[in-house]
Amino acid sequence: MKRSLNRTAALTAAVLTLSLSLAACGDDDSGDNNANDTNDTPSMSASDDMGSSTGSDDAMTGTEPFGEGCKLIPADGAGSFNGMATAPVATAASANPLLKTLVTAVTKAGLVDTLNSADALTVFAPTDDAFAKIDKKTLDGVLADKKTLTTILTHHVVAGKLSPDMLAGEHETLAGDTIKVSGANDKFTVAKEEANVLCGNIQTANATVYVIDTVLMP
Repeated sequence: MKRSLNRTAALTAAVLTLSLSLAACGDDDSGDNNANDTNDTPSMSASDDMGSSTGSDDAMTGTEPFGEGCKLIPADGAGSFNGMATAPVATAASANPLLKTLVTAVTKAGLVDTLNSADALTVFAPTDDAFAKIDKKTLDGVLADKKTLTTILTHHVVAGKLSPDMLAGEHETLAGDTIKVSGANDKFTVAKEEANVLCGNIQTANATVYVIDTVLMP
């Protein structure tokens, strides 16, 4: 009888030991699953970091105007950077006090609608002081000759928007010839006349404008 009781106790102890072992295994599995969940979390963070990095790259693409002459652009109103960005290029130029003679020339040549309706342009825009370098008799004669005036003005326009990092090099103009831009960063000259970019990368609704200090001749 005593031997039977001892055998029963031994069997019970074995069952309890087996149950505890199985429970311990279950806990280990749960721990492994938690470890896997933890490993997933850094992976998601890395993805988020990549997104942040892309945003930083976008912020370094050079979207701001540059140049010493930018201080001459009005701080607010239709002729300011923000104001010009909302209007097509000829309309935007008409609001800028530096470009009155250019706007007069564009109007006389009948190019307002052509410029305003284009999808994307780059315009090298001579200031009033640039036109003042031309003697009055010659300038008046050009303004009265629509064909010559159109050729000169379209020599200042390139199809497509050229960002500063695309500016240096040779570009075909709407006049059918080419102009060469030299320089880098915030210092550029245009064509053989060595026109200086006074304020560049000005955005309008359909064009990028580079204000220059000399009229370019074809």
